[in-house]
This record gives sequence, C-alpha cells and structure tokens, in this order.
Amino acid sequence: METYLQISQLNDFIFCPKSIYFHNLYARFDTSLYHDTPQIEGRLNHENIDAGTYSSAKRYLQGLRVYSEQYRLCGQIDIYDRKEKALIERKTRIWQVYDGYRYQVYGQYFAMREMGYEINKLFLHSLKDNKRYPVDLPSGKELLEFNLLLSRMHIFRVTQSGFVANPEKCARCIYRELCDSCAPQVRAWEKPSPRDQVQLVSIPSARRQARNPLSRYHAILSRF
Repeated sequence: METYLQISQLNDFIFCPKSIYFHNLYARFDTSLYHDTPQIEGRLNHENIDAGTYSSAKRYLQGLRVYSEQYRLCGQIDIYDRKEKALIERKTRIWQVYDGYRYQVYGQYFAMREMGYEINKLFLHSLKDNKRYPVDLPSGKELLEFNLLLSRMHIFRVTQSGFVANPEKCARCIYRELCDSCAPQVRAWEKPSPRDQVQLVSIPSARRQARNPLSRYHAILSRF
C-alpha cells in the first residue's frame, strides 16, 4: 500500500524532519499541552477556512480537500479564486517566503491540477499585516527541487543516523524538550535551576509555562 504524504508536512519537513514524528506522537493529546501562540493562531485561522467564513461569494472555494496520485499527496487548500484562477495559502504572519511555504503551495497546485482545476496564479497571504506575496508557478529548477523533497520525505526514518540539528530551529521548536536530537546548546540555555525543578514536579511555575507549554506535560508525567 502506497503511503500518501500530507501537504502541510512539506513545510514541517523543511523546518525539521523529526518534527513530523513528534506531531504525530502528540496527535491524541490536548493541543494546549504543547501548542504555543503561533500554533494556536494558525489553528484558529484554519478553523475559519473550514467553516467557510472567508467569503460567501461563490467564486471562492474554501477548505477543499485535494489529492494527487502522481505525487502521492493529500491535504486541504485554504482558498481558490475561480474568477482569477488563483490559489491562495494563508499564513498568520509572513516574515519571509520560506522554501517550505512554496513547496506547500506547489503540493496544493499539483493536486488541484490533477483534479481538473485551472490555476494561473499562486499566492501566499500574510494575515497579520494583510500582505500578499506572489509565488511563481513551478517549473525547471523548482520542479526538480520539489521532487527531490518528496523523495527525501518518503525514505526518511526518524531513527536514521547522521541527523544534524539546527540550533536556531531547535530554539523555536515546541517539541525540543522531548527530542533527543535537540542541539545541546539549546538544552543548556533552558536548563532549569533546582528551584525550577521543584516547582516543575509540584505545580509548574507560570514563568516556565509561558516559556514552553510542554512543561505542563512534564509536570503531569513527574507524578507517576
């Protein structure tokens, strides 16, 4: 049986291949245990799309589920503008157009093309500042990079050797406290004092909860 990749995981894999493993591991837990502000805002934005509250105009398709047999991808788009033949992926705030953002839109683009939709324009839309960034249609180099990414994702195993963590990304990762590959210098920055350790075992301090929402989860485990 062929494995289909979730389109949203293309961006996750670019950030860190192991983040997909932890995302699936925590899927059954209450997201309040590990989601930080960016993840909460992103979830709320997608809930609005799922509810179709972006617009009541018939020209917009919202939250459409898409599939690609050719690329073995599945997922859900944000907005498709029938009139402009434009596919729009919304992000809470875009500081720069990362490769992961582009690959995510490419995945949606290929799936919709395969399903018979005509697409002439691709956009990333930043909700916080209401800015829209055009994305070139994939061809040549972009198409080659996209295929290489999919190949890497299909063969990646979380237990494989040779994985090198990125300290900058580790510092921003919500799963860093449980990841055995987290950069050592990141762990050193967050090493709790003896007083913090006592608070963590009994009642998690507000300061640690604010710094990392996973601390609530660790406090629960420490009671067993």
